[in-house]
Amino acid sequence: MTDTPARIGTAPTLHDVAREAGVSLATASRVLNGSTRKVAEAYRERVQTAADRLGYTANVSAQAIARGTSATVALIVADIADPYFGQIASGVAHAAEEAGLIVTVAMTERDPRREVALVRALRGQRPRGIVLAASRDASGDADALTAEIAAVQSTGGRVVTLGSALPGTRVIAYGNEAGAHELGERLAGLGYRSSVVLAGPEGLRTSDDRLAGFTAGFAAGGGSAPRVERGQISRDDGFASMTRLLQEGVDPGTLVFGISDVVAIGALSALRDAGRQPGRDIAVAGFDDIATGRDITPGLTTVRLPLEELGAQALHAAVDPDWTAPAPVDLDVLIRESTPGL
Repeated sequence: MTDTPARIGTAPTLHDVAREAGVSLATASRVLNGSTRKVAEAYRERVQTAADRLGYTANVSAQAIARGTSATVALIVADIADPYFGQIASGVAHAAEEAGLIVTVAMTERDPRREVALVRALRGQRPRGIVLAASRDASGDADALTAEIAAVQSTGGRVVTLGSALPGTRVIAYGNEAGAHELGERLAGLGYRSSVVLAGPEGLRTSDDRLAGFTAGFAAGGGSAPRVERGQISRDDGFASMTRLLQEGVDPGTLVFGISDVVAIGALSALRDAGRQPGRDIAVAGFDDIATGRDITPGLTTVRLPLEELGAQALHAAVDPDWTAPAPVDLDVLIRESTPGL
């Protein structure tokens, strides 16, 4: 046997590995390309040793063509800098590792046209499944996305959505509206009567559901209809919206509900910069229970979403042929120091 690939300057091939191991090409392929056909342990060790010595890496694209699918799963999120999506990605990645799969992550930047383009591009890689974790946007071309999802399924892949279903997808459901309703009612029960909601753009499904739920819950608890300020779902937009509100005037005792924790954290920072006391002067609440919200001072009142669990559920939905939809996860309202009550 030789110590180097047969062709200097080129990547070693499966033929090189078979020759190095002294086995047939078919045997080498069964060992390295994940065949279900059994290979004797002695041959398996010889092939693996030869592959390691030569630095051979399987051609994933070729495998995908041969099998009709690959050992990858794609995750599409709105913003990889948002801890909300980071925790979902962590759940997907850990579950994928247990399943022997690789995760590809792509970002829509909350552009529905980009989401369609990404699904189309990823389809060419023949992933085992695609997880759509970005919030649905009413301004998007639903027909175009539905057509791309159907095309993915036609090549053996599956598409999973988080939160809200699309035609042809498996869905991991959770109650944005119900969780926000309970939050609004609980906070009104603490004595708050005036509120401001820092919401996302109109038509963004997650934001709209949380706004509707909070508004109804706050009214049920005795609060008045909230003032709504819209911006992007980001820490910087939360900061900018809260700064603008303070310049216009916000009465002590007002409750500010950030449509997500990152928005609420931006609002907390703006309050501090303006010399106001978060919690004691103006109350602030969020939604998601990202880790940062537990560590800041004052601790952020929020609705806990088990984000990593949702990510793991989405991965199993994408790859398990016998998958059955689980019950919607429970959302817990967590009252912390940022809303001490009046």
